[in-house]
Amino acid sequence: MEPDLTNNQKIVLQTLEKSEQPLGAYSILFNVEKKGIKSPQQVYRALDKLITIGAVHKIESLNSYIACKHKECKARESTSFLICQDCQRVFEILEADLSDKFLKVSKKSNFKYSTHNLEIFGVCKTCS
Repeated sequence: MEPDLTNNQKIVLQTLEKSEQPLGAYSILFNVEKKGIKSPQQVYRALDKLITIGAVHKIESLNSYIACKHKECKARESTSFLICQDCQRVFEILEADLSDKFLKVSKKSNFKYSTHNLEIFGVCKTCS
């Protein structure tokens, strides 16, 4: 069951769903100003909620956001992406056992694993 979204959250989510590339908060604001969202704070509040419910992911290295295209996505804290260096398209990695692998590697180093944000850069099939 999808939680009820505010109008601003719906607008931000729809903007990200239409985009082929990740968008920064100010790019989102530029795209939604005519729809009533006038300040960066409104965009950031909407993004925070959308991230919390798993509808949006943040691409840390690009300081940008993408809509999650996978229903029942479990990646709210630990995320893994393939990022094309040429076209900036982002592909979410859906390996369910990736966190387990990181947990095992961490244990070997006497490190307590909690979450990860993995971003792998390369060239997508379209650009290669």
